[in-house]
Amino acid sequence: MQVEENAAAHPAQPSRRRAITAIAMTLGGMACKTTTAQTQSGEEISHSAEAIHQESVFKASRKRVYEALTETSQFDHVVELAGGKNPALGNEPTRISREVGGAFVLFGGHILGRQVELMPDERIVQAWRVVDWAPGVYSIAKFELRDEGTGTRIVFDHTGFPKGLGAHLAAGWKGHYWEPLEKFLS
Repeated sequence: MQVEENAAAHPAQPSRRRAITAIAMTLGGMACKTTTAQTQSGEEISHSAEAIHQESVFKASRKRVYEALTETSQFDHVVELAGGKNPALGNEPTRISREVGGAFVLFGGHILGRQVELMPDERIVQAWRVVDWAPGVYSIAKFELRDEGTGTRIVFDHTGFPKGLGAHLAAGWKGHYWEPLEKFLS
């Protein structure tokens, strides 16, 4: 009540509440103008980016699955079960670093990347790319390893790859990773 009386007695002096409201409205207006400017210049958030989500269950412990995906000699066997080395893809040997930040080279050099996060027997996150993608373009491949009865469920998510490649990559994960990995682990 005292604030209202004070404001009524001195109409030229705004109350603190009115001053704060005026500042908030001004800043809000500026934010709206900035958003409008960004929208007009094409700097928007994509709501149509492709992503791959796949889940596979293997009859092996999380430790065994993790090792098959992160040890060079074991993953080389998975490559062999996927159809062997294809000279058309390249002839570089498989190399997989087991250190965060370390590089990997798979499928004759056709797949390249870096280990972003390695949590033994739990999670692998990779900056992953196909050799013929534009320079500097990397996607994120994330493998979550979860107990599934006496086996392991891989919850796999792949994001950030070039638009239009989703179906091709999804088929590649099944044919070059999950199916041969299942053979290797059984």
